[in-house]
Amino acid sequence: MTQSLHGIAPISHLGVIRVQGDDAASFLHNQLTQDFALLDLQHARLAAFLSAKGRMQASFIGFKRSATEVLLVCSQDLLATTLKRLSMFVMRAKAKLSDATAEFALYGLIGDAVAAAGGPAAGGQPQAAPWDKQDVGEVSLVHLYPAAGQPRALWVAPQGTPLPQAAALPPEAWLLSEVQSGVATLSAPLFELFVPQMLNYESVGGVNFKKGCYPGQEVVARSQFRGTLKRRAYLVQADAALTPGMEVFAASDAEQATGTVVQAAPTPDGHWLALVSMQIASAQEALHAGSASGPVLAVQALPYALLEDI
Repeated sequence: MTQSLHGIAPISHLGVIRVQGDDAASFLHNQLTQDFALLDLQHARLAAFLSAKGRMQASFIGFKRSATEVLLVCSQDLLATTLKRLSMFVMRAKAKLSDATAEFALYGLIGDAVAAAGGPAAGGQPQAAPWDKQDVGEVSLVHLYPAAGQPRALWVAPQGTPLPQAAALPPEAWLLSEVQSGVATLSAPLFELFVPQMLNYESVGGVNFKKGCYPGQEVVARSQFRGTLKRRAYLVQADAALTPGMEVFAASDAEQATGTVVQAAPTPDGHWLALVSMQIASAQEALHAGSASGPVLAVQALPYALLEDI
């Protein structure tokens, strides 16, 4: 299943939290799974905000617009709750958090549109690595994991900024590319269901095991280094609609769900593609969505290697 699309798609399911102040980066460093203390203007971070028990409450693509301003792009349906929870930890830090969604335009770039949006510096250059960032005037261009072998980037700019010259794509094309990339974005139906490794975050740059403490760190470290992780994220295909939060069942146990649909999108050929977090032991079994007699799920190859395989 391939997607030979090139162009730009609007993104409406994500929002923006602005963290502003002298301590913006250090504050986030102490709260999230990634290193923001060493974040420069040429890179972005994939990161998660966890409960004390290590369960993901939100995920972000975070980057600096300046030395004192960090933007966190996250799911709209978790933004208000996340903003409130993060703000509780500010205390004496010189950092102010606000919902800046209305101030920024978000677009997804696929294929040739990525290089076209990068300005002169992109001409003839090798494909950027995931989480590299370019600033083109007021535009922040965050390079993401590819989908179906094609480059992708998140385009973030103040409202009213002229869009890059590229073919218009429907939002559905971007949603499918997100699933194909294998990098999950947490949404409301998945609140506090997973530790980061259950979504493969340690393998796609979402966890830094060398940084200092943050809420839930002990659970994340134990899952990684003591062999207690029993779930992973898998790419699956189905012939029926799938939705986030839908349970997944293995043929060996019709009563107890083995996994959960994380993200899903229809494909141009009439199938559905989804990311499913499930028991590793079930990956080789016959799988069904919704119930033990529901639509069949066929496991596909992930587009990246898991950390244990690198």
